[in-house]
Amino acid sequence: MTPTRKRNFLKLASWTAVAAAAALVGCGKKEEAKPVEAAPAPAAAPAPKPEPLKIAFAYVGPVGDGGWTFAHDNARKAIEQEFGDKVVTSFVEKVPEAADAERVFRDLVGQGNKLIFGTTFGYMEPMLKVAADSKDVKFEQATGYKQTDNMRTYDSRTYEGAYLAGVIAGKMSKTGTLGVVGSIPIPEVIRNINSFTMGAQSSNPKIKTKVVWVNQWFDPPKETEAAQSLINQGADVLFQNTDSSAVLQTAAKNNKFAFGWDSDMTAYAPEAHLASAVINWAPYYIKATKDALEGTWTGGSNTWWGVKEGAIDIVSISDKVPAETKAEIEKIKAGLKDGSFAIWKGPIMGSDGKEVLAKDAVADDKFMSGINFYVKGVDGKVPSGK
Repeated sequence: MTPTRKRNFLKLASWTAVAAAAALVGCGKKEEAKPVEAAPAPAAAPAPKPEPLKIAFAYVGPVGDGGWTFAHDNARKAIEQEFGDKVVTSFVEKVPEAADAERVFRDLVGQGNKLIFGTTFGYMEPMLKVAADSKDVKFEQATGYKQTDNMRTYDSRTYEGAYLAGVIAGKMSKTGTLGVVGSIPIPEVIRNINSFTMGAQSSNPKIKTKVVWVNQWFDPPKETEAAQSLINQGADVLFQNTDSSAVLQTAAKNNKFAFGWDSDMTAYAPEAHLASAVINWAPYYIKATKDALEGTWTGGSNTWWGVKEGAIDIVSISDKVPAETKAEIEKIKAGLKDGSFAIWKGPIMGSDGKEVLAKDAVADDKFMSGINFYVKGVDGKVPSGK
């Protein structure tokens, strides 16, 4: 090999080595691992939805009674409409005011209900027993007077509706004799009979009221028999503190007048129906449920609502009632709402002729809760032992 070829060969080898090295460097860059990107953090799991508040009702009558229990059940439905899936409600109907009520309340606790309503006076003692053993449950008892830390009472001023009905009755009666079918002679019912009579006397001072007791809240046959007895004694306008429409229907069969009670009973006998004194439990039930949901519910208290709070009204007043009487009704309702009118304002005399409330004195709730006498104008005596 000549020196020139040898130099050329060495140059070629050198260039080849440089190219090979460059190629190796290039290959090395291509094989470098890319940085691994951090995986996104998993989305936080949604908070579990709170369990609905389980609410139960014990009813003394059937939900289809058209009166007392029907009104309570309408309010139960109002709770469902107001709070949707935040609550689950249930009811047991025709629960007797006896020892069996305690069993029903214990069963409702066992089903997981945390707010329980007992809707009649006779449930007070059974509910007290169950409340003492179920401190994590809130109890509400209608028309009673005993409370504990986890049990409170509530009522509606039904005597206001009774008085308004009386104003109409006094105007519409031709015989001057009214009849009342009484349920059970407790202060609540006696107060309503008296208030009805006082309202009637405001329209006609000569009004007299006769009473027949059936000693039941819901017993249509007995209510019918009592209503007929009152008509036979000369009553031409009937009132009731019982739960069915039997009194109104009996009045219709005898071409007399009567009122609906607790719920609007117009449809049962429109030709005899003068008006219905109704209870709207929804405002209180919604408030009680809201208290329980928000953790502000407290026991040991009593609530008593009337026309002012939207719990009591008189509705579906018949066209037979004179316009001036309807105007008087509206005036009284306005006075009850703003506090300028008091139904139980003296002087008020008892049926025995003795003064029970002095002139210009206004009865307080303690007085109202203990009424066990008839006012002047109501015939007979309050049944003894009550």
